[in-house]
Amino acid sequence: MKNKKLTAAQKAEKRQRRKEYMTIFINGKQKRVKRPPTIEGLPVDEFIRRNADPIWLFQNGMYEELYEWEQNQAQDENLKRHQPDREKQVKNLSDDEDDLPF
Repeated sequence: MKNKKLTAAQKAEKRQRRKEYMTIFINGKQKRVKRPPTIEGLPVDEFIRRNADPIWLFQNGMYEELYEWEQNQAQDENLKRHQPDREKQVKNLSDDEDDLPF
């Protein structure tokens, strides 16, 4: 039995369905479910986590993400504080190398 070729409209409809739905297995059977929404290819939660500012997080009641944001800011600040110390240590090491007799 030969497969019937699809018309341009049918192909477009098929492409649209593939974009909108995905196939998963549930109890050993294939099921079509709607794809989760994405923004710029990222899941919505991940996009918000990366791009939201603290005021927006607070206004929308996303306190867990706000807490994580504050923790990341504190961690970044600690790294910035200790960064100059590392640069001084590297300079001191390079100065010691200049004192070598050979």
